[in-house]
Amino acid sequence: MAALLAAAAVGPGLGGCAQSVDPIERLSRKAAEKVRPAAGPTAGAGTEAYRRWGLSAAPAPAPSPRALALPDGDGGGPPVLDRVPTRDPVVFLVFGDGAGKDPRFAALVGELRLPVTVFLTDRVLGPGYGRLRSAGADVENHTLDHPHLPGLPAAGQRAEICGQRDKLKERFGVRSSMLRPPYGAFDAVTLRVASECGVSVVVRGRGVGGGPLRAGDIVVVEPDAGGVASPTEATVALLRDLHARRLAPARLADYV
Repeated sequence: MAALLAAAAVGPGLGGCAQSVDPIERLSRKAAEKVRPAAGPTAGAGTEAYRRWGLSAAPAPAPSPRALALPDGDGGGPPVLDRVPTRDPVVFLVFGDGAGKDPRFAALVGELRLPVTVFLTDRVLGPGYGRLRSAGADVENHTLDHPHLPGLPAAGQRAEICGQRDKLKERFGVRSSMLRPPYGAFDAVTLRVASECGVSVVVRGRGVGGGPLRAGDIVVVEPDAGGVASPTEATVALLRDLHARRLAPARLADYV
């Protein structure tokens, strides 16, 4: 774990997020509570829906989700996951701040019933993220202001992590349980504070271009992944690759 902490303090380089600020949309708690997470990639989304997005067919249905017994984190903190230890033929799609800026992306998620997780900072919460939540996306914690956490005192890290947890509760009616630290960077203080803030899993993941995908991968889909211009195009290209590999997207929260 010491080696992981040392590497995480620098960050893997794939965790950068868009910096522009959208107007803040304050969703009512009542409206947020009506949202239901995407049931799965083929629930209500047949081949015709996939063809409208340039895909030849829907992926094979994901198996029934199963929560896994995850290893304990260092010092009693939450486990740090680059991938999920499952043999199910599934991968987990996670997105950062750029996802809500693409209006087509919410339509893609909603029409195909894609199980995606979007990690948000407070400064980018805007109408696009409300649409994503309404489409079924899970929203999770990416801190308030996107700082480099290692080296910050515990009080500063607590303000960033617990503060964004509270903002997500206020705006979307959800209490987040996952943290994706900015730049993938964290230290021992981060893990201790995250546990105090109700975080059960720290997510890092891998990039789209990090080699062949395999079952259990947590895939961080960046807006410019693979040299394409938008989250929608990056996701369509990724779905095409998953179909060829007989893998299906699955909801991260169902496994962790």
